[in-house]
Amino acid sequence: MSVASARSLLHTEALARRELLDVTSYDVDLDLAADEATFRSVTTITFESRGGPTFVDLKPVRVNGIRLDDRPLDAGLLTGGRLPLDTTRGTHVLVVDAVMPFRNDGEGLHRSVDPADGRHYVYGMSFMDAAPTVFACFDQPDLKAPYTLHVRAPHDWVVVGNAPATRVDGGGQQPGSWEIGPTQPLSTYFVTLVAGPYHVVRDQHDGIPLGLSSRQSLARHLDKDADELLTMTRQCFDEFHRLFGIRYPFGDYHQAFVPEFNAGAMENPGCVTFRDQLVFDTRVTRGKRILRATTVAHEIAHQWFGNITTPSWWDDLWLNESFAEYMGNRVTADVTEYDDAWTHVSWSRRQWGLRADQRPSTHPVAGNGAEDALTALQNFDGISYAKGSSILRQLCTRLGGDVFLAGVVDHLDRHRFGNATMHDLFESWERAGAGGLSPVVQEWLRKAGPDVVHHDRQRGVVLRRSPASAPADRSHLLDVVELTTGGATTTPVTLTADETTVPPVAPGAAVVLDPREESWAVYVPDGETVSALVDVLPGVTDHRLRAGIWNNVKSGYAEGAIAPDRVVDLVVAAFPAEDTEDTGRHTVPWLLGEVVPAAAAGSLERVHRAAVDSLAIQQPGSELQLSAYRAGIRTATAPATLRAWLAASPDGITLDDDLRWRLLTRLAVLGGTDRAELDAALATSESSANRVHHAGATASLPTPEAKAWAWERFTGAVGVSNYELEAAGAGMWRGGQEHLTTEYVDRYVADLPGTGAVRSGWVLAVAATAFFPGSHVDGATLDRVRTLLAPGVLEPAVARRVADAVDDLERQLAIRAAYPVA
Repeated sequence: MSVASARSLLHTEALARRELLDVTSYDVDLDLAADEATFRSVTTITFESRGGPTFVDLKPVRVNGIRLDDRPLDAGLLTGGRLPLDTTRGTHVLVVDAVMPFRNDGEGLHRSVDPADGRHYVYGMSFMDAAPTVFACFDQPDLKAPYTLHVRAPHDWVVVGNAPATRVDGGGQQPGSWEIGPTQPLSTYFVTLVAGPYHVVRDQHDGIPLGLSSRQSLARHLDKDADELLTMTRQCFDEFHRLFGIRYPFGDYHQAFVPEFNAGAMENPGCVTFRDQLVFDTRVTRGKRILRATTVAHEIAHQWFGNITTPSWWDDLWLNESFAEYMGNRVTADVTEYDDAWTHVSWSRRQWGLRADQRPSTHPVAGNGAEDALTALQNFDGISYAKGSSILRQLCTRLGGDVFLAGVVDHLDRHRFGNATMHDLFESWERAGAGGLSPVVQEWLRKAGPDVVHHDRQRGVVLRRSPASAPADRSHLLDVVELTTGGATTTPVTLTADETTVPPVAPGAAVVLDPREESWAVYVPDGETVSALVDVLPGVTDHRLRAGIWNNVKSGYAEGAIAPDRVVDLVVAAFPAEDTEDTGRHTVPWLLGEVVPAAAAGSLERVHRAAVDSLAIQQPGSELQLSAYRAGIRTATAPATLRAWLAASPDGITLDDDLRWRLLTRLAVLGGTDRAELDAALATSESSANRVHHAGATASLPTPEAKAWAWERFTGAVGVSNYELEAAGAGMWRGGQEHLTTEYVDRYVADLPGTGAVRSGWVLAVAATAFFPGSHVDGATLDRVRTLLAPGVLEPAVARRVADAVDDLERQLAIRAAYPVA
């Protein structure tokens, strides 16, 4: 059966199965050495039943045999990923002998071949509903049990898992046998295995064995970063031990950097997996290092909140992610070298969460309607991370740190190695002295959508407006900052009504709302503020304040209150090089993806000149210089400029693989290169990262052949890794190439529903977003893609991604209608 054909577990089914069963233990035997396409998995589950029918989750290639209490079961009863079981009251032992698929989509047991050296690497990602493609299980978060794994692997492989792994036999060229566990009680979605000829770095701290691992082709880069990674890990463990007073209980703590990983990281107890792009093989900015640092701290925070105590069901997933997001950012800022972490969070996470909260698909932070497991995956978004984190931060401020942490510790102690709900946590806070917290639950956690807040300078008030679809009465504690060329004046304000009086401001001053982002709302600057910022912003040296200003501007633009040309004016006056990253959630991609295409002719050239001017004034070798240089590449309109940079980099810039491919990709967009040059560049340095770059550059070429090449990857006619698939989608829809891609708007509508036959889960939804025709901002495209939202056309996870993209398209059309270009 295909993975995509399995049914997703309903919450009602999970409740019924939890009432019926207690799982005593899992014993899993995996043979990874016999075949490169599949592996044998023999699972023995010991469980207690109160008597009655139930089912076990299983998604195999084929079944060798199934026995319940030594009685054979008919494997033909397996359907939709479920094998029915009839149980009597008492103890039962289920043995499932099956052949499982190695997957290449970042889920289940993923097997990858490194193009740099041909070595094979395996890792497990059991999150959501992927565990049954590795072992038979009762796959839901509240049926925890200890695990013992027996692993047969090729002789040169290292094996790591949720508990210390020991090699028990094998030598020479013979496959080795490894034993892992028994572990502490784990939810199925935490079970992992990392196996392959990984390069391993080992250390220890405070009695905890520490490990790092990566592919061999990244070994020297991991070694280079090992001291920083291990130092941060030690600092985080010390701080979490201090804050919680609860020792880390999972034995070893291994951080495995693995290829083609979908998420940033996964908090598997004892063996956290990270995307190995976080092992830096080219020059990166401080922003990227802060991202890695906060990710490391986030996953360590999960060892307590998520791993010791796990949500009972996915509608409380925010208890995992919001908490780890808040504590990870807080601890990074407090105890590591990255004390400016909150500034980076402002650049990278704030608008991600606000945009998610403004869409029709918004959902409450808690009780988010996850009626089945796959629906829950859709809610791993900016609301669960950024908004939930913001609310927890506010709550800590209001309760005081002692009460906040005392409640957390009480919660973890009461539900150690078990499961709990939001109500359990809030009861712990109330026991710790928080008082009644029902207003927080009802107004902040149970109601979707953000308040919209703006300053009315004529009336001298700050106005608060809650969403019409979910009226709320939320109080906000925030600063109102008045900016002039002479400096800043800060006024603390508490908003408890729809209108709050504030001191008058000087004529021509800019007013910035909540620049330190102490509350959660959409802050819309008035027109006078936007005009004033052109003169004022260049003189602002506080990077945290600058980030807050830009978030006010981004929110105002999304609300249609700021014209695209005014944003371009602000960029020209004060180029935002301090937002050093240029991945999807940052300022430059937003500017080039949404603002410049809606602005007057010549705007891209204006932004390019601003980037080049910024490049000229930055200290050679600084990260601000690198940031400006990257922006200069992305905005260049003359191939000769890019060719000159390929031939000779500015002083302070070294042309590494990352920059070389940025230059080649921009040349591809402009038609300044061809497929032969791109293929030759890849052949010169074949690696996983460069394959991804090559895919994006090839799809960006302004030729019919390039678009057809990209489309073969979307439909699955040509299979590629998840990263290459996403890169091909990004290259497919380049602005200015609409004459080549118009026909693909209809093909997207026609072909998207069928992609569920060739991919599933995370990658299925990612491909829907990556290949959405976002460069076609017109009514005809909107009408066509809306047809995909009719009931039953798309799988729920894909429909959600398309609905979000449609909302973005509608906003862009509304802005262009409000500010037409002459």
